[in-house]
Formats: sequence, C-alpha cells, structure tokens
Amino acid sequence: MKKLFILLSLLFISACGSTAEIDSNMSRDIVDLSAKNQHGEQVDVKEEMKGDYWVANMIFTSCTTVCPPMTSNMSRLQNQIEKEGLDIRLASFSIDPSTDDVKTLKQFADKYNPDYGNWSFYTGYPFEEIKELSIKSFQSPVQKLENSDQYAHATGFFLVTPDGKVIKNYEGTNSEAMETIMSDLKKIKGAS
Repeated sequence: MKKLFILLSLLFISACGSTAEIDSNMSRDIVDLSAKNQHGEQVDVKEEMKGDYWVANMIFTSCTTVCPPMTSNMSRLQNQIEKEGLDIRLASFSIDPSTDDVKTLKQFADKYNPDYGNWSFYTGYPFEEIKELSIKSFQSPVQKLENSDQYAHATGFFLVTPDGKVIKNYEGTNSEAMETIMSDLKKIKGAS
C-alpha cells in the first residue's frame, strides 16, 4: 500500500506543470516551414521554436477586419506574459507573403510595440506553404477572397508545445480569451 501511495504521488508530481492540466481541443503537429522573420533572417520555424511553449496566429498587413484586433490581443498577451515572468514565445504568420515582405510586416508589427525577443513575425514563403501550415497544423483553411485583396483565415490563437504539437485553439478576436490563455500558460509553466 505504501509503494502504491508513493507511485501515485510521483505520478501526481510529474503531472504538475504539464499540459495534462489544461483542456486541450487539438492534437496536430507543426509542419516544417522555412521563413524570414521581421529582421529578414531566414529561419526554420519549427526548429527555432523547439523547446519552448508558444502561441501562434495568422495575420496579414492589409487586413481590414480581424487582424488589427487579433494583433492587439497578441500584444496584450505578450504584456501579461512578461508581467507574470513566463517564458512563452509568440509567433504571427503572414498569410499574404507576396504583399507582406519583411519591411511591410515589420512596419505593421512595430505599431503594436512588440518585444521581438520573444514575438516573431514570419513571411518569405510561398502562399501554398503557409496555406499548408494553416490547414495541416491549425486545421484552418486559408483562401484569398475573389476580386479582393482580403483573405479568409483562422482567427484563433494556437498553443504549441515545446515538441511542436498544437494542443489548443483560442478565439483570437476575443480579448477575454487572453485571460483563458494566461490561465492555461500558468498551469503548464507551474506558476501560481
């Protein structure tokens, strides 16, 4: 009986600070993507983020609807993460890489006062590759709207584990969802 108690205690302790404490609603792997960040550096996104929890979203700079509030929410999330002292990275992927070159994307990003030390903005890949990432990793189609410069795309914020597994989708246009994300981040990072 004592051995069973010790075993159960060890299992409980090992679960602390793990993703088992949050209600996940996804289980997808991040596909490989070579991209340029806001500084024009070519990176392998999956490799760059390896070992860190991160939150991702999909945006484009000429978006007239959901992208500005989503980016504001990501900025708010970054501020809360820094305030709590959590080691979490953020990633915003442009779904319009033909328009969003590095300079254009950085000008857009700068409006939101990001800390580029842990928030990366990505572009520099073919549209088909970001479309594949969105569908395969985030279960979200991306489509250019007919006779328009606008796109239909995911409005979610996606929580990704250090080994590159997407485990949860949050509503990125809802500022209240940032509190849910923070609650989950605290649980997985073992913060109180």
